[in-house]
Amino acid sequence: MSGLNVHGKMGCLLCILGSTVMVIHAPQEEEVASLTAMAEKLQDPGFIAFAVSVVASSLILIFLVAPRYGQKNVLVYILICSVIGSLSVSCVKGLGIGIKELFAGTAVLKEPLFWCLLICLVICVSIQISYLNKALDIFNTSIVTPIYYVFFTTSVMACSAILFKEWLSMSTDGVVGTVSGFLTIILGIFLLHAFKDLTFSWDSLPLYLRKGPQGSLWGQQPYVALPSQESQAEGPGEAKLAREGSSKGSYSPEGSMRRNNSFVTT
Repeated sequence: MSGLNVHGKMGCLLCILGSTVMVIHAPQEEEVASLTAMAEKLQDPGFIAFAVSVVASSLILIFLVAPRYGQKNVLVYILICSVIGSLSVSCVKGLGIGIKELFAGTAVLKEPLFWCLLICLVICVSIQISYLNKALDIFNTSIVTPIYYVFFTTSVMACSAILFKEWLSMSTDGVVGTVSGFLTIILGIFLLHAFKDLTFSWDSLPLYLRKGPQGSLWGQQPYVALPSQESQAEGPGEAKLAREGSSKGSYSPEGSMRRNNSFVTT
């Protein structure tokens, strides 16, 4: 986070806090014991519609949006990685169930679903790594990492909610906490992305918001007296001599006689 300004650091903090709140209030995940039960959930119309929308949006981002705006906007590549990542996590869950059954002695390798999940996982992970590397090559790592973390977490939670229907058993407190965490994430992303080009640091804050080297509130800045009518009536050179004499704490007769002569002539 050393390359971020104050807005970026606050945005990163808000993104992490919002994601933490969402994870805390997330519902308990339903346990799936076999590939047969996983296949039934994958055939649900809601998940099929979600998967089709994910694939369609990814193709639009890859072939239409990324060639035009991928070099300018960090969200393009990150959105591709995040939405594809939601499907990869579902594939990993299915493969984990299949491997567990394989060690239990079930003939999982004969199931077409096992190989379909494996192929989908390889494709999704390859796309994720490719576009994440593109984002890291073009944009700052301190900006890509928190935004990718937030979008990936949100996409995975949405996919799990649709696949396992976890949100139906949520309480009111859980819904409020989840929505609050999501709004906090949006605010953090806005601060992180909208003000990334501003050169704003802690040194730019007003003096009363930071302490000096000795811990004083005002940073021990010297006080400068405002010009009086007498000093304004004098010439620039005379005012400069008067300030130098007063700063040294010595009496200058020549300066005093020069000021007296100026009063007499006027």
